[in-house]
Amino acid sequence: MSEKLKVGILGGTGMVGQRFIALLENHPWFEVTTIAASERSAGKTYKEAVGERWKMITPMPEAVKDLVVMNVNQVDKVASQVDFVFSAVDMTKDEIKRIEEEYAKTETPVVSNNSAHRWTPDVPMVVPEINPEHMQVIEFQRKRLGTTKGFVAVKPNCSIQSYAPVLTAWKEFEPYEVVATTYQAISGAGKTFKDWPEMVENIIPYIGGEEEKSEKEPLRIWGEIKDGVIVPASSPAITCQCIRVPVLNGHTAAVFVKFRKNPSKEELIEKLVSFKGLPQELDLPSAPKQFIQYLQEDNRPQVNLDVDFENGMGISVGRLREDSIYDWKFVGLSHNTVRGAAGGAILCAELLKAQGYISHK
Repeated sequence: MSEKLKVGILGGTGMVGQRFIALLENHPWFEVTTIAASERSAGKTYKEAVGERWKMITPMPEAVKDLVVMNVNQVDKVASQVDFVFSAVDMTKDEIKRIEEEYAKTETPVVSNNSAHRWTPDVPMVVPEINPEHMQVIEFQRKRLGTTKGFVAVKPNCSIQSYAPVLTAWKEFEPYEVVATTYQAISGAGKTFKDWPEMVENIIPYIGGEEEKSEKEPLRIWGEIKDGVIVPASSPAITCQCIRVPVLNGHTAAVFVKFRKNPSKEELIEKLVSFKGLPQELDLPSAPKQFIQYLQEDNRPQVNLDVDFENGMGISVGRLREDSIYDWKFVGLSHNTVRGAAGGAILCAELLKAQGYISHK
């Protein structure tokens, strides 16, 4: 019998579900044993259910091709097959909230890529290098759900990954006002250029709900647990614009920052390149050795050159310079479907296992 934890992927036929499956191939701790999706995919093999819609660059792993897709709504049946699940279901927010809690109540931990539970007060929303202590709110959530093992944990929106870690690294200099514009890849909408030909040579200056997430979610990550819930931080104030650009993978952010203290450029860069967290200390399987790299060249970071830094789990920063209105400005880049989606959720699950929240049933 395998010592690996048995993993289910809810919503395994979509783009993020596919990314989970690709990233979990040969994972040292986790093995995908169950894939669940909508009723129309249920009963087919995974290869049949996905068909020509496999969107990853790497081939579909042999180990999943012949898995028979289960109906994601048959919660007890799916839950009985696994130790925990990753959730990437495509449903309404209310439906996602309901089904993720249903899985949790079967004593199945749920690590979600979805936004539905990001503001549920006792659900941890975690970037493992930044706020691993927020996992402690799970004990309060379990009391609410009436579970001993089951819970829901989420990772934050892909749009914030290119600047929230940077601001965290600079915390001691007290950033208090931030203006960010994100230039977001089409895979963030679950699309390729084949699916979305109107994005070729085009920019769309609106992504539904994205600006609010980009402004508010970092504050929740920087918050603290009080009376069994996570209370968001009140500072810094962040205002954001989110723009869809003709790039397949990689969210870029152009960011302006005001500080209460007066750091030098050298101090800011040193804080970036030395920044590490619990995943690096624990040497978790998906943790980047170098979380944030600083690139000195004027024309970096670039999607084509830098999006896969640390297998897509690292953040690339460049163009740090003084500003005439704000104090400093920089450009950040992160891989939106690796660090920003499936990879970030896998790292959360690795942290949860290391902390004892996820184990064999």
